[in-house]
Amino acid sequence: MAYDSKLKSKETDALFQAILSLQTKEECYRFFEDICTIKEVQAISQRLHVAELLSQKKTYNEIEEITKASTATISRVNRCLSYGSDGYHIVLKRMNKE
Repeated sequence: MAYDSKLKSKETDALFQAILSLQTKEECYRFFEDICTIKEVQAISQRLHVAELLSQKKTYNEIEEITKASTATISRVNRCLSYGSDGYHIVLKRMNKE
């Protein structure tokens, strides 16, 4: 059964196809520096780090101290881990295999 995303559009399909075409970390840096602001990339990176720490059962206080993320951000990521689309789980599982 295919995943039915709320984000689904022709433009989003093209964006994700572009991301999937990247082959190296350097290509990712180049693409994301062009397509996002520095703050946007930092915010996304911070959320991924928060998800990783939550999956390691760190407390909100520990995560806030380590990442400097707000408790609102930590709570949002935690909701996604608990009730989201499993995107964080997929990525964290694959990253831990490497």
